[in-house]
Parts: sequence; structure tokens; C-alpha cells
Amino acid sequence: MATMLDGESYLGRVLIQPLDEAGDVTIYLWPVRCLKSKMGGPTFGVDVKGEEVIRYDPHGPRGHWHRGGYDKLGAGGSHVEFPDDVRDIEGQITWSLDQIRENGADMLAEAGFPDAAKAFDLDKFSTASTAIKERLAEDPSLMGKAIDQGLINA
Repeated sequence: MATMLDGESYLGRVLIQPLDEAGDVTIYLWPVRCLKSKMGGPTFGVDVKGEEVIRYDPHGPRGHWHRGGYDKLGAGGSHVEFPDDVRDIEGQITWSLDQIRENGADMLAEAGFPDAAKAFDLDKFSTASTAIKERLAEDPSLMGKAIDQGLINA
């Protein structure tokens, strides 16, 4: 799972799910991640043996995602904007999960993890995707709490 950074706040219960039989490929979710810049929202990503490869930051108009090896390339080197027509948090979550389902193995291979790409299990991803949606639905007021606490600007 990605490292929690000093100065950032995290609300909600973290979720980690395996995406392969061995448990070397995992997906994590922070239900609400509040950045120092006062933006935030859910953050989830795919790790291989603890190295973060893909990250999605569905944070609304300032949302974005990372490919090619987040830990290897850094935030700036892996940064990708969501498509122009995907600007709201819910749409970004759906788009992101669809990307992992449709292209997860290819993205792992492109980032230099061919064994993880071969081991990527769509059934496990389906289970994890459902778990992510359920965890996000557990406390729909988390974003409001982050705003009320001044952690995220509305």
C-alpha cells in the first residue's frame, strides 16, 4: 500500500484486497485522502509486492491518475489527467475501476511488471471492485466531514 504522507489526513477505514492468488498484487483504498493543498477525495491504487504501480485520485475537477509506476516515476512523472468528460468523483471512480478491469494487466506489464500482469485475476478484481464500492458507501458523509474540518476546500 502507498505510504501515508506527513501533513495529509485520511478519513475512513483503509481497504486492501488481493488481485492475484499469491497476494503479491493488491489494490488499496483510502476512502478520503486530504492533501496539504486542501483538495482530496478517495484514493486507490494497485501495488506489486508493496511497490505502488497505478494510482487513482478521483478528487473531482482536480482529480487525476498515475500510470507507469507511481513509486518508480514519482507523482509528476506518472501523472495523467482524467478524460475531459469525467469530472465528478463518482464518474472518476467508475472510469478508474473500468480501466483496471479492462487494462490492468497491460498497465502492469507496461510498467515493468510482466509477472504481475500474468497473475492479475479478473475474478479477484471483481470482488475487490465490489468491496471498494461498499467501503465508499459505508460512510457517505466523510467528504462533508473533511470539508467541515477544513481539511478539504469545498
